[in-house]
Amino acid sequence: MNASACHTIPTQEELQPYLQLQHQIHDALRREHPEWVQPDGHCPMCEAYESRLAELLGLASHVKSRSVA
Repeated sequence: MNASACHTIPTQEELQPYLQLQHQIHDALRREHPEWVQPDGHCPMCEAYESRLAELLGLASHVKSRSVA
């Protein structure tokens, strides 16, 4: 059995609930921790949380190019 055959790339439709959740978490983190937001609007700590969530869900490589943040 080919190991790569077992891994399919999620479609945009399949990722949509995750992307919506990611956006909600991003907004909530920025509201709850304004001290994390840099003057240029960049929020490295928010991105770290989002990356960790994607990693825990096994989506890290699939979501990176489709991020809404």
